[in-house]
Amino acid sequence: MELLIPDWTGIPANVGALSTLRSGGFSQGPYGDGQGGGGLNLGVHVQDEPAHVQRNRALLRSILPAEPSWLTQVHGVNVADAVQVQGAPDADACIASEPGAVCVMMTADCLPVLLCDVAGSVVGAAHAGWRGLAGGVLENTVSAMRGRGAGEISAWLGPAIGPQQFEVGQDVLEAFAAHDPASRSAFAAIAGREGKFLADIYQLARQRLEQVGVRRVAGGSFCTVSDKRFYSYRRDKQTGRMASLIWLR
Repeated sequence: MELLIPDWTGIPANVGALSTLRSGGFSQGPYGDGQGGGGLNLGVHVQDEPAHVQRNRALLRSILPAEPSWLTQVHGVNVADAVQVQGAPDADACIASEPGAVCVMMTADCLPVLLCDVAGSVVGAAHAGWRGLAGGVLENTVSAMRGRGAGEISAWLGPAIGPQQFEVGQDVLEAFAAHDPASRSAFAAIAGREGKFLADIYQLARQRLEQVGVRRVAGGSFCTVSDKRFYSYRRDKQTGRMASLIWLR
């Protein structure tokens, strides 16, 4: 099992965080590692062999303090409490203020955002695909963390589709511009293709975080489409899901 450990300066010593990669598991075919070996697909909803997914999840669980608080992600803005999660409720963010509860987000091009306060008292994770990001999932996550007493919050932007690969239409641009006209700077028009743009989801996330006072932001240098260490729905269509996780020790 290969892992991506966040390069996150200043993360408190009592906070654990990681993202999984594509290789090192038991899944086969389009859910494999792309090189003929087993893949670490963690998604139960992508038509992978259920037994392989359960073995992959067990492998991940073996290095964690508890079973992750798996959610049913619906590209929305609801925030769950990792301690209270039962039966994979519909939510696209999760927070925890008790040691041992593991927040988790699954992605395969959408942006996973991990958050913690500098005192190491509250952590959170958000699934920031463009719909959730435009709808306010990051703002809701930060608000929920502050409701638990979080002070200054920092964030890490995990592996997502890069700005040279994320082609979107006018509707996506307008969804962000309606909230903040300055967000237009994150979109580059594609020459010769009217109404088509390349979007920088990392820039959009930084803008939304800054608006709620989160200015310490790390990460944001990945591209799941270009880098085959990652699962990518846009690149492969039928594929697995990675996980980004955070918890208090």
